[in-house]
Amino acid sequence: MSKIGIIGAGAWGTALAMVCQRAGNEVIIQAHEKEVVNSINEIHENITFLKNFKLDENIVATSDLSKAIKSDVVLIVTPAQFLRPVCEAASNNWPSGVPAVICSKGIEQDSCALMSEVVSEVLPGKPIAVVSGPAFAKEVANNLPTAVTLASDDETLAKVLMETLSTRFFRTYRSRDIIGAQIGGAVKNVLAIACGIVEGRNLGSNARSALITRGLAEITRLGIAKGALAETFYGLSGLGDLTLTCNEMQSRNFSLGFALGKGKQLQDIIEERVSITEGVYTASTLTVLARRLNVELPICSAVDGVLNHSKDIDSTINALLVRPLKLETT
Repeated sequence: MSKIGIIGAGAWGTALAMVCQRAGNEVIIQAHEKEVVNSINEIHENITFLKNFKLDENIVATSDLSKAIKSDVVLIVTPAQFLRPVCEAASNNWPSGVPAVICSKGIEQDSCALMSEVVSEVLPGKPIAVVSGPAFAKEVANNLPTAVTLASDDETLAKVLMETLSTRFFRTYRSRDIIGAQIGGAVKNVLAIACGIVEGRNLGSNARSALITRGLAEITRLGIAKGALAETFYGLSGLGDLTLTCNEMQSRNFSLGFALGKGKQLQDIIEERVSITEGVYTASTLTVLARRLNVELPICSAVDGVLNHSKDIDSTINALLVRPLKLETT
């Protein structure tokens, strides 16, 4: 048995707490919201972020970050844009040798840094791994079969974490490509918004299939430019996560795009939600990162235009449709 500390008690963090407990570990989960801590400890349910799922009584919640990191393994499950300040707050007390397992999907605004790059900067020398892949929190909480990528360039650490975090219904597959696992997980959120818009505009299944396929080409181009392995994007953290997120209303990004496609205003959609929709913040960052790396991301740039530059949806779709014809593999 290991002691697992989890930073972030949103739906995904709570679902991962359930996985870790089922795997036979002692679990402590840190929440920013006092009402979430009380809810988990008193009625063993995260009413705010993962309602109607009973938690094991041995899952303990705290608002004290220093208590959560006094563990054998720490999972970081904060929204991407909060990862840096959370790691900074934990940096002085982070135990030597305790791995930081990044479960957040996104790219930091302003710096355009991947989550592993942020952790390496703020927690220098700490072992790092990444968990990413096609996993809806509610299905994981419901103990339905799920498979994810566990990426680390430390093979020994990866094997230990696989044994620590895996259950019969939550399977981890090892990868050495930390960069690729993160690129896939971040970019697919933006592409899911695009697919949601297509669905909201009733453009059909053909259009969505084309968008997913060309979106995978964008993920691959960006990933290779960042130093990832192309084959990573045909695995769980690439194609797997992309197809799940781009086809289901369970996805916060897809459902946000759908609402936009139906004519709702972005600010109204955001204000109705208790959870952060990562793709909204990733879109603008991707545009900047692609420019720095001299990579063309037409779909992601189009989503950025709609979200952040008041571009008309129908005009944006038309602009994509009249792009010059080209070789498919480019």
